[in-house]
Amino acid sequence: MGIDEETLEVRAAEVTTSNVGDAPMLPELLAQMPSDQDSGSVTADGAYDTRKCHDAIAARGADAVIPPRKNAKLWKPTSAGAAARNEAVNASRDLARALWRRWSGYHRRSRVESKMNCVKLLGQSLMARDFDRQVAEVQIRGAALNRYTAPGIPVTEPVG
Repeated sequence: MGIDEETLEVRAAEVTTSNVGDAPMLPELLAQMPSDQDSGSVTADGAYDTRKCHDAIAARGADAVIPPRKNAKLWKPTSAGAAARNEAVNASRDLARALWRRWSGYHRRSRVESKMNCVKLLGQSLMARDFDRQVAEVQIRGAALNRYTAPGIPVTEPVG
């Protein structure tokens, strides 16, 4: 699931079998979101530190907030995603991992993790047996969570 870190709204979902990892699905999740919606940044854990993920995020015009792996090597800057990832690797080395996380805003990911916990509270498995109905069930869960989350999100407005 793709969750907006500001509104905590479920913006994209993909149903896969259990043998498909999360990182390969990121480009498809990003493709589900309308191109006129600004993504700003995409925050994910270290499992998403792959070329395909970084390239998909860069193609969307968003900043990747993905911690480089501990043994991360610089990539040849052949794409915008590789160049952005190299900057993250250098910043992580220069600032140390803990400072990089604070500087990059990686701590906001915890809000999304809390939202994913809410998704899991709705049930770890799907009730439907047919794939199309499973997809519908996931979409219904996302819509229900969005409806109950929206009233609790504070609206911040500048004063003065």
